[in-house]
Amino acid sequence: MITSIASAANATVALHIEPLSPGGLLPLLIRPEIPGVALQDVVTRFGELLQQRLLECGGLLFRDFVVDGITQFKDFAAGFGHPLLSYEFGSTPRTRVDAGIYTSTEYPPHQAIPLHNEQAYTREWPLKIWFYSALVAERGGETPIADSREIYRRIDPAIRRRFEKHGLMYVRNYGNGLDVPWNQVFNSDDPAVVERYCREHAIDCEWLADGELRTRQICQATARHPITGEWVWFNQAHLFHVSNLEADVREALLAVLEAEELPRNAYYGDGSPIEDSVLAEIRAVLDELTVSFPWQTGDVMMLDNMLAAHARAPFRGPRKVVVAMAEPYSQTFSA
Repeated sequence: MITSIASAANATVALHIEPLSPGGLLPLLIRPEIPGVALQDVVTRFGELLQQRLLECGGLLFRDFVVDGITQFKDFAAGFGHPLLSYEFGSTPRTRVDAGIYTSTEYPPHQAIPLHNEQAYTREWPLKIWFYSALVAERGGETPIADSREIYRRIDPAIRRRFEKHGLMYVRNYGNGLDVPWNQVFNSDDPAVVERYCREHAIDCEWLADGELRTRQICQATARHPITGEWVWFNQAHLFHVSNLEADVREALLAVLEAEELPRNAYYGDGSPIEDSVLAEIRAVLDELTVSFPWQTGDVMMLDNMLAAHARAPFRGPRKVVVAMAEPYSQTFSA
């Protein structure tokens, strides 16, 4: 598909839009018909079209455009009309690069990060997320994605009904060298600030005897997209649950900690344990629907955070992917 539009200088900018891989729409690959087109020009001239295509397929991959560093990436993401968000109540370590721009999750390179929708473990999340591949790893380091609508359809209806009936409870224990410290998660060293944030976001918080923090929050398992009306699988139970740990790590932690003392864990919303077998079925669906492709330096991927989940593959060598998020959204949920 070719789409073109006349610029203010009476020149013509044309885009080539096609699926990256045969047989699927996620992601759509968008390239300039002629070299030298600045990425910022794309959102200026094609913003409405891009928004429409994003809702159809869930993800857009911009390739072969001119992106001169973080500032132009930031301008591109902000060009869709919403202020970029700060990373609050995060579950993984990130470093702020610029206002609204963060490193991708800073887990060790040898570790894979499972598919997830950003901040689906909360009751408020960004509708849009962008990734900029500033430096491609020597090996690996892909950002796999998957269609959250199709995940919802493929999950066993009995599992889906139970998750929807009870919701999900996420329990987190911060710090102690095992997880992100609470002052980093809440961007404050003041316990009063933490407590206020928790009250405002329906999070139960508890200060422990050692000065560390434990939180509990009951959240949605599925959600309905505010524009398309489609239902999506929208939680991080498979990522937070203790079964996500490697067997030896899980065994070592449980040898010295009670279940409620683990850095993080997930339960049904009524507090009952989620069966390992159920999570194994969910992970099998995620694996089946994963779409992966190698990054090229300068690539920018834009996802609708409800329609598409993302992950990270292990890698070797230096890698730099930065992230921006925008358009906060929440849905009423009661357990």
